[in-house]
Amino acid sequence: MAPKKHDEFEHDVKMDVEARVREGLKAVLEEVLQEEMTQHLEADYRELTPTRRGERNGHYTCNLVTPTGRIEHLEVPRDREGEFVTDVFERYKRMSGDVEEAVLEMYLSGISVRKIAGVTEALSKVRVGKDAVSRIARRLEEEQRAWRERPLEEKEYPYLYLDATYLKVHWGAGVTSMALLACVGVDEEGFREVLAIEVASSEKGAAYASLLRGLLDRGLSRVRLVISDDHEGIKIAVAGELPGVQWQRCVVHFERNVLSHVPASSTAEVAQDLKAVFKVRREKTARALVEEFVELYGKRFPKVVAVFEAGIGDALSYLGFPGSHHARIRTTNMLERLFREVKRRTRVVGVFPNETSAATLATEIALRSSEQWTLKRYLTMDAPKAKKPNPQHSRH
Repeated sequence: MAPKKHDEFEHDVKMDVEARVREGLKAVLEEVLQEEMTQHLEADYRELTPTRRGERNGHYTCNLVTPTGRIEHLEVPRDREGEFVTDVFERYKRMSGDVEEAVLEMYLSGISVRKIAGVTEALSKVRVGKDAVSRIARRLEEEQRAWRERPLEEKEYPYLYLDATYLKVHWGAGVTSMALLACVGVDEEGFREVLAIEVASSEKGAAYASLLRGLLDRGLSRVRLVISDDHEGIKIAVAGELPGVQWQRCVVHFERNVLSHVPASSTAEVAQDLKAVFKVRREKTARALVEEFVELYGKRFPKVVAVFEAGIGDALSYLGFPGSHHARIRTTNMLERLFREVKRRTRVVGVFPNETSAATLATEIALRSSEQWTLKRYLTMDAPKAKKPNPQHSRH
């Protein structure tokens, strides 16, 4: 056999063997996952036992990189209560995600391919060359493009969270701040999902309107409540693109706004009475506490009360929804945590060379940071509808 053909033959055999090993490992891992689910529920598939803790609810798929290579479409079981968490992923850390993200961070921040190759070889004994870097960047961009265009009509999203953060980007000869707009939805089963991440030069209403129009064009429907801070652009966009949908002003931002007008010596006192308004579940009780607050501080702090009265209606929108949802639909804390992770992971880059690089890396970090959301239910969706009928306009 000629040397070249022999090498090709050996390469083909090696690839075939590696593929078979991955298939075998995939089958074993899926059996382990099913066994973990059986232990979690204390019952086998369709088995009725006195100690049964719940029901299976299909599965979701993910990719996993192991020492034998990348396993595609690994089926992970999911329970109806959303409480099952597997230990498999702790044993097989997703090395590809960590390595690829590190490569992407270096590449997008302008580090040369040769330096990237040296760093990755020193850390992981694997030399990531020019072709691999290009492949990683190209694959991530393609995956993100498909994610941004995916249809949404198969689910309903009663709750939407809107917010933005800022990243530093080179612009011409200087540096500017670029807005990173994000929308997270909670579906009819109570699971969270990042629906959109877009970049814009600012948080103007047109940027948010464009984001919402894109979601509607992809099939977004049955929105009942939008949660955000008191940003004029968001309010205008919601009123224009989601007519009839209620808006919830983030309670945390509202409290800060009110307390910013209180003298330091009285902040603790006023804060206690202010927070009491949002601790009750009944609208009648909350309204009574609102009147007490106005009466108590009207003469002492007229500016504080003016700000309070101007925003309290929107800050109490959540009272028209199930009481079990209140703690999580009255603030944008969940989005704030996601943004903190994006900022923490992009801090190593500092200033991005351009908008595309910033958007690609920030989106990838946000999506990977939110992957665990598929494993745990965020809200129990017994009755996610508002008390009043929702005249939301359909764009289908």
